[in-house]
Amino acid sequence: MKLLFNLLFAGFLLLPGKGIATTPEIKEVNGFVDYMVSTYNFDRNELQLLFNKANKSERVLAAISKPAEALPWYKYRPLFLQPDRIKQGLAFWKKYESILKRAETEYGVPARYIVAIIGVETRYGANKGNDRVIDALYTLAFHYPKRSAFFINELEQFLLLTREQQINPLSLKGSYAGAMGMPQFIPSSYRNYAVDFDHDGKIDIWNDPADAIGSVANYFKEHGWKKGEDVVFPGKVTDRKYRDVLDSDMKPGIPVDKLQDYGIHYEEKISPGTFVNVISLDGKEGDEIWLGLNNFYVITRYNHSPLYAMAVYQLAEAIQNKYLNNNVAKNR
Repeated sequence: MKLLFNLLFAGFLLLPGKGIATTPEIKEVNGFVDYMVSTYNFDRNELQLLFNKANKSERVLAAISKPAEALPWYKYRPLFLQPDRIKQGLAFWKKYESILKRAETEYGVPARYIVAIIGVETRYGANKGNDRVIDALYTLAFHYPKRSAFFINELEQFLLLTREQQINPLSLKGSYAGAMGMPQFIPSSYRNYAVDFDHDGKIDIWNDPADAIGSVANYFKEHGWKKGEDVVFPGKVTDRKYRDVLDSDMKPGIPVDKLQDYGIHYEEKISPGTFVNVISLDGKEGDEIWLGLNNFYVITRYNHSPLYAMAVYQLAEAIQNKYLNNNVAKNR
């Protein structure tokens, strides 16, 4: 759905407690209220009361200005590839093994990647965020011009979501960016991809691991996950020509049979027509070169950072190794 930005400047209603109506913030909020009332038939007084209770958060603004993804890879990786997180991932897999198997069967997404996403996002539900979602979205929509259009849309989606689910919008907590539940879905992702995977009549990604698992799997499938295909593999370079094909878009765009033209080599058996994306990460010993396939790109749709996708991939592999070793030991 399209939210017209100029509507944010329409209206001239005074919200009690928010100051003089001519300030830019009040005009934008009132314009947004006008839009929600005229487009979705929200109650104007209820929205005004809601926004009077929403707070600008300096903590949210500080957090979004310094995301972990701004770190070099050699500092980012240890945040997620920790023995405790791997151990917890194995425990989560074993506890919900039947649900993960069903998700893998229905959506074609291997269990290890579902487990890794939930592990990276919230340590398997242990840290779902302490910011009120309404405060985070209000702050970023009206006090963070760099990405205001994105968060205005997410605020719209959040209000629709809470109305559909009959949830008090003041009650929900999440991340500094308004992401919610065990898999940290932003409101638009919740409305578009969250599923009632245990068929109990409601979608609960906060407290229901089955819904969280099914929702992550559905998200990947809807974003183009290819069943049975690899995610990423290492490459080696012989000169600096590889920099000519680095692409921040992350979408695979170069055939593997052309990589040698840029001094890039690999050992895996890959079909000549396969497209990859060349990824360079800051390792302790210099650049690490990786070749991302379609499924790596799909992971970056969850978070548009190659560091994030690589952390998910490596955590998934580490958890699977523990899982396989555990099963071998159990069968001896």
